[in-house]
Amino acid sequence: MGADAGKQLEQWVKAHGTPQQVVLRSRIGLEAAAGQSDMRIASALGVNRHTVRLWRQRIDQEGIGTVWEVAGGRGRKTRYGSRKRDRIVRATLQERPGQTHWSCRSMAAAQGVSKNTVNRLWQLHNLKPHLHKTFKLSRDPRFLEKLTDVVGLYLNPPQKAAVICVDEKSQIQALDRTQPGLPLKKGRCGTFTHDYKRNGTTTLFAALNMLDGKVIGQCQNRHRHQEWLKFMRRLDREFPAELTLHVVMDNYGTHKAPAVKAWLAKHPRFVCHFIPTSSSWLNMVERWFRELTDKAIRRGVFVSVPDLEKKIAEDLAAWNEKPRPFIWTATVGEIVEKLARAREKLEAIKPGCTHPRQRKTK
Repeated sequence: MGADAGKQLEQWVKAHGTPQQVVLRSRIGLEAAAGQSDMRIASALGVNRHTVRLWRQRIDQEGIGTVWEVAGGRGRKTRYGSRKRDRIVRATLQERPGQTHWSCRSMAAAQGVSKNTVNRLWQLHNLKPHLHKTFKLSRDPRFLEKLTDVVGLYLNPPQKAAVICVDEKSQIQALDRTQPGLPLKKGRCGTFTHDYKRNGTTTLFAALNMLDGKVIGQCQNRHRHQEWLKFMRRLDREFPAELTLHVVMDNYGTHKAPAVKAWLAKHPRFVCHFIPTSSSWLNMVERWFRELTDKAIRRGVFVSVPDLEKKIAEDLAAWNEKPRPFIWTATVGEIVEKLARAREKLEAIKPGCTHPRQRKTK
């Protein structure tokens, strides 16, 4: 069994929606490829040695695709053959129904099967046409240079210096619901109305200390370069004067305003590290912003902007009582390799198409 086949078996084992019988067969294949004996595999997986020998032979002879075959039994036999099932899977991956995505019913009508058949087949192959994720690849011409600089700072921070990730979370809305919601109770989740009343916005400036995980933050009405400078002056006061500050930030215009550059020139202890464009995931303070959003803002009810700012200050103080530093683990090589795979897939798509299976034709 080749390396690619082994990686595929590992993916099936780790995938959330893989059936347990497929996971078992995949583990047998992996253990066999590692040189384990039938008896040892059977003992480790809690199965009969004849079962191990059977699937070892089938994988060697028929390939890893055989682990997905449904074993025959005394129950009702399958109604559709492998060609029909493969046609449904291929249509799910490569075709569109004239809408944004397939549903069980639309696929069933197109293929002449029941919606339950489509649902079971999608579950078997872990297909979820109704879900999607967003992404954005950076086009910064200095991407690799900036990536290496910031990741190197995370993995090997300089001595006698502090690494802080700084950014602003702008336009945080103070939303109030139009009617009181119902509280959580047994058998029912908490509720609130779908509509809301806007009571204004605020902007949170925050700096995450990579060493201990503490956050320095303050809310301001606007996010111009004047407010940014005000926050930078606060950072200058918060840290000891003899400490060099390596500041990780994005490429927002206020961070590079002439007044900001002039102030930084007079304060050489601030060493700026700019992340690549469209790469906010590289700024670790964004991870703390997500914590704040999930636990304090998204489901909150605020009657005014001061009420919102009070809640943010309380959550910030609670975090700093028991700070949890975020540990960066990915290397530059791993990130570049992952992005190269993504670019390769994008380049294989026809111009103007959004479906990953609609590839170029020669």
